[in-house]
Amino acid sequence: MIEPKIEESWKKVLFDEFQKPYFEALKTFLMEEKKHHTIYPSGANIFAAFNHTPFERVKVVILGQDPYHGAGQAHGLSFSVQEGVPHPPSLQNIFKELRDDIGCDIPKNGTLTSWADQGVFLINAVLTVRSSEANSHKGRGWETFTDTVIKTLSDEKEHVVFILWGAPAGAKASLIDSKKHLILKAPHPSPLSSYRGFFGSKPFSKSNAYLIEHGKTPIKWALH
Repeated sequence: MIEPKIEESWKKVLFDEFQKPYFEALKTFLMEEKKHHTIYPSGANIFAAFNHTPFERVKVVILGQDPYHGAGQAHGLSFSVQEGVPHPPSLQNIFKELRDDIGCDIPKNGTLTSWADQGVFLINAVLTVRSSEANSHKGRGWETFTDTVIKTLSDEKEHVVFILWGAPAGAKASLIDSKKHLILKAPHPSPLSSYRGFFGSKPFSKSNAYLIEHGKTPIKWALH
């Protein structure tokens, strides 16, 4: 990861960020990490959320914490797993809420690429993780980068839905202009917290109602 392989519209929007000292330090850290540890997702997938959802197409943002740290799970889209991988508990709960909210069948496949391709920006606050060590790349610079991403979306776009699950994601609301965007906060879908109000929060139907109200095509949330 010498130069980020990132979709052109994002490269333009974030050009200055890639030149900053903290980002250079982050790249150096990742290169060192790769010498001694397995890192997820693979280098080609670190910016998958950006590559699937160009800047001008972002309609909904779902913010996660950091990538799954098990083998074969993470592929650069928050909460999504690669095809054929069992659904982690948080994703199981997201699919239960999807069923209860808009009546979709619970999908067999946990890959959320079709959401990303429709304008759902599936971004984690931290974009990499060491194998089997959750939050191991926390505080290394990714948060500075993704905070800039969120603030840039807020500043330069209108009528985006920001879905913030859990306290760390909820804290990002301060970066978002609530006068021109919809912010949907709820507890994290993890089994540790989902019973506190994640279930019944209806993020999927609320997102689509807001998009329709502002003349945008709703998201086809149903997966197969």
